[in-house]
Amino acid sequence: MMSDNTHYDLIVIGSGAGGATVAQALADTGKRILILERGEHLPREADNWNPSAVFIDGKYRTDEKWLDKDNKEFTPNTHYWVGGNTTFYGGVLMRFREGDFEERKHSDGVSPAWPISYDELSSWYDKAETLWRVRGEAGTDPCEPPRNKPYDHAPVGHEPEVARLDEHLKENLGWKPFPLPLGVMRDDADPVRSACVRCQFCGGYPCLVKAKSDARTIAIDPLMEQENVTILTGRFVERLEVEDCGDMIKEVICTNADGEEEAYSADLVVLAAGAANTAAILLRSTCEGHPNGLANGSDQVGRNYMFHTMTAIVSMTAHTVDADFPKTLGINDFYWGDPDGSYEYPMGHVQTLEYMKGETIEGQIKEMVPSGLIPNFLSRNIAKRMLSFLVLSEDLPLQENRIRWDGKQIHLEYTYNNLEGHKRLVAKMDNALDNFADEKHKIWDHHYQVSSLLPIYGTAHQCGTARMGNDPATSVVNKDCRAHEVSNLFITDTSVFCSSAAVNPTLTLVANALRVSEVIRGRLMGGALDAPLTHQEQIAETPPKQGRKKRFGIF
Repeated sequence: MMSDNTHYDLIVIGSGAGGATVAQALADTGKRILILERGEHLPREADNWNPSAVFIDGKYRTDEKWLDKDNKEFTPNTHYWVGGNTTFYGGVLMRFREGDFEERKHSDGVSPAWPISYDELSSWYDKAETLWRVRGEAGTDPCEPPRNKPYDHAPVGHEPEVARLDEHLKENLGWKPFPLPLGVMRDDADPVRSACVRCQFCGGYPCLVKAKSDARTIAIDPLMEQENVTILTGRFVERLEVEDCGDMIKEVICTNADGEEEAYSADLVVLAAGAANTAAILLRSTCEGHPNGLANGSDQVGRNYMFHTMTAIVSMTAHTVDADFPKTLGINDFYWGDPDGSYEYPMGHVQTLEYMKGETIEGQIKEMVPSGLIPNFLSRNIAKRMLSFLVLSEDLPLQENRIRWDGKQIHLEYTYNNLEGHKRLVAKMDNALDNFADEKHKIWDHHYQVSSLLPIYGTAHQCGTARMGNDPATSVVNKDCRAHEVSNLFITDTSVFCSSAAVNPTLTLVANALRVSEVIRGRLMGGALDAPLTHQEQIAETPPKQGRKKRFGIF
């Protein structure tokens, strides 16, 4: 029996965007909410904006080791701090397209439909954009989904070099580039009082002046003053224990910073530890009734891992690039295919990347080149002449791409897929830049560029390991993100994504977490929880002559 001081109305596991959004949305209920976070509060210090500390030393990145499909160790690009990975993200907050929620053919297969439509999420996108103070311009994105209202804030303006590129793409190529929707508190109309100072330290860095809309700034900081919300840091969740191996979580078992085991209980539990770690927690939570892990009667927990097919393009020109904050331009002309009809399948999205310092370059390639091999003066001069881009294409959910837990560490078994459209889009960008630079260099002609497919350690856009669906035989949670087999468990991070789309996942994550929070609110305020059948019971009750499985567990 748990004592009163260890029992809560709601436990949230993880303080990133998925968990913090739920806690923030439900704080006004007055119910006792406990947030368990494995990391600590990020110190506000000079090293926050020190490129050597951030990119070369990896001061804030985990030193945890995962294993790939060949059992080779690697360090994931993951940060365990209060506020999660959004503290270090680039601030791009885009909506998925209408078609991203529907079944869509790709060159390598099919992207499945979600159990919810864009229309069901549309109003929650509105709320998410307002809450996260997104700056953008409606009507400029050529494949933008329908909107109920314009953005609340004007977009961040282009730097001179990006403005020149914008004009080149429009005038010379007929493309329709648009201002990237950003969660950056930059007011170009009032730069003196603007929170954002265009500091060159955005993507990859924590924001010292808290001008970036991240889970820490938007959700966690306001919760620190809420008497009914408790945040416990340094708590690594080991497992979830169910009562009599049934369908209700009895205790959340975690280890504190001193290595001591602690147990907490709650009426409802929200799991939002990130797609990889959410799967790992469920897989660790075994018992007689759940031998393959909690909520895993379908054998879908950990499967369908996606993280986007991404290529970074670095274009180096003879002249110096005048852009302290270049991450303001997006390209979606080829999102659903090539407009010239030469390719009928989706290709993806392109966006400019943040400013990269010399140390950033060194840090990004240190996996291949020993640190210190590139002299600082060379890397810094290269950085001054760079304009970088990120090409994102949809990564299809495959059963064999999965997270496993071996009892000691995470295995990420992954094989790249759906590359044809991605390669075409990279080539489109390469050709578009050929005629952009107008000044020759002594060594190269006009511009020189390199591109590299992001290795599997680039886990920032991870999703899909506990996907939602109506059929418990092929999914982990229902459309309201409640586990089919566990009455009091909700999952609100990117684990529940059925597909990855081809744009950054954070806004969709926040919008969906807000949507699910209303379902949880109903349960907290007295609504009854349906007790779902286990997967085995559900199969047993299916009349053989019907040839189909009974559906259950949908609120």
